[in-house]
Amino acid sequence: MATAVARHALRRATGGGGSRTLGSKRNFASSAHHDDAYEAEKWEKITYAGIFTCTVLAIYNLSKPHRHYEEPPPYPYLRSRQKDIPPAPRYGLFT
Repeated sequence: MATAVARHALRRATGGGGSRTLGSKRNFASSAHHDDAYEAEKWEKITYAGIFTCTVLAIYNLSKPHRHYEEPPPYPYLRSRQKDIPPAPRYGLFT
């Protein structure tokens, strides 16, 4: 136990081991020296350009003439029902 305490005190005194010094700061992907304001403005411009493009394409597609189909003739045999609807099957113990 005493050797562990001494070893820990020695590491802290020399700055080695598990303690970090000021120069050994971890760098994450978010701190890759990008200008966040520039990125935000870029994506805002891309979004507005996409909205404008989609709006123009929608107006163009909706303004083109499109076909109107005639109403189908009311043939009486199209919706005729000749047979009765069969009864629902009965599932149970006492059928």
